[in-house]
Amino acid sequence: MTASSMPGTTSVPDQGASTSPPPTSAAPSGGWSELLSRQYLATVLVLAGGVALYAMNLYFTAALMPSIVSDIGGARYYAWVATGFLMAAVIASMLVSRCLASLGAARAYVVGFLVFGAGAVLNSLSPSMEFLILGRVVQGLGGGLLAGLGYAVIRGALPDRLWARAAGLISAMWGVGTLVGPALGGLFAQLGAWRWAYALLLVAALLLALLAHGALPRHSGTGQGGTPVPLASLALLTLAAAAFGVSSAVPRGWATGASIAVGALLLAGFVQVERRGATTVLPTLAYRRGNPLKWVYLTVAVLCAGVMAETFIPLFGQELGGLTPLAAGLLGAALSVGWVVAQLFSVGLATPAARSRAVRTGPVLLTAGLVAHGLLQTPSASAALVAVWAVLLFVAGTGIGLAFPHLSVAAMRSSTDESEGSKAAAALNTTQLIAYAVCSALAGTLVSLGGDSMLDSARYMTLGIAAITALGLLTAVRTGNDGARTDS
Repeated sequence: MTASSMPGTTSVPDQGASTSPPPTSAAPSGGWSELLSRQYLATVLVLAGGVALYAMNLYFTAALMPSIVSDIGGARYYAWVATGFLMAAVIASMLVSRCLASLGAARAYVVGFLVFGAGAVLNSLSPSMEFLILGRVVQGLGGGLLAGLGYAVIRGALPDRLWARAAGLISAMWGVGTLVGPALGGLFAQLGAWRWAYALLLVAALLLALLAHGALPRHSGTGQGGTPVPLASLALLTLAAAAFGVSSAVPRGWATGASIAVGALLLAGFVQVERRGATTVLPTLAYRRGNPLKWVYLTVAVLCAGVMAETFIPLFGQELGGLTPLAAGLLGAALSVGWVVAQLFSVGLATPAARSRAVRTGPVLLTAGLVAHGLLQTPSASAALVAVWAVLLFVAGTGIGLAFPHLSVAAMRSSTDESEGSKAAAALNTTQLIAYAVCSALAGTLVSLGGDSMLDSARYMTLGIAAITALGLLTAVRTGNDGARTDS
């Protein structure tokens, strides 16, 4: 995945802890051997390790969830485990530049790793689902900070000739997370040791905190707080995600509809506050008439809605396909594998026409794959049918991978002003996190509509998410021809 598609990079334009001079044309081009040399290896491990912890933890917990619910109960709050983590990460992503400015790189990283580790401790000791959700919120705060720091600290911790390779390596950690997370989580679940899985995350966080303390610049920061935090917008987003989350826990019927309606109204309020506010979550260009940036963000949001189907796939794989926890975890990764593989191909598309087709084809493949997967859900599925599920999820993921890289380019080209274009591209990650948080809560609501029938829950969730991704068939067309239209 591209650097601009990773969570937390909203802070790149605001690098309060930066001390390095801007790159010059005379700077030599650093190679992989220099980046991974003894001089920089510890720094690279910290930057990449923080992003890897965040990325892996998303899929890691999804694979563990069926075992966790079996042990401590709380199935009605299943979706809140992901929603709490993601919403906390959105909030933390807004604080990255302020932490850098106040603490400096080393201390900011130590804080991030320790907060993440504290969340892992709460998770491993959880006697109930409510306690687990609290731990996930704490983990999300630490994880969102670490993911943002991974890109914001490159400039101050490495020479400019190594920036491009370092950003590429850190971006690759997201792909590593999508592959390692489900497999590792499924393995711990199969061993009946889900609590020890979080103990492993704690050990990793503590080791990386020690490494960060010794490897990164330890100055105390600039002492400047950075740009103000958009508190009103964040409050409305948090309340909206909570309202959608409540809809999965209340009795089915009018209470469910009322919760969804409240969530929708709060999202509408968020848009109105953003349009009029001086400090916003998304760039002001997104609300300017005639600029295609809003359509870029909406397309990113519906693509990310498809990713949230992965939250429940391991559960359905075990209950309907009779899979072991490890196999169910791998099934849950099929969509993300398709994303990674397709992106490797899509980034090589050379012409604007080819890139535009990729953006428009992406939602088609994603929606078609999810619809087919939903329609083919059945109890006691055969091994052959489970293999078909995996293929369909892979196809759905290829739709995301085809479109995503070029949406980043379209965002950068949404303005002729270089600074505004950079902010627009960075805000893709905030959009991604917001979509994850809201759609994970909606996925939980769709599952709850199935009641005691796991088959109905699987169909409602998959087909309901597909209905959201189908909106991308319209928004992708409005993104413009390769993002060529600009409005500074």
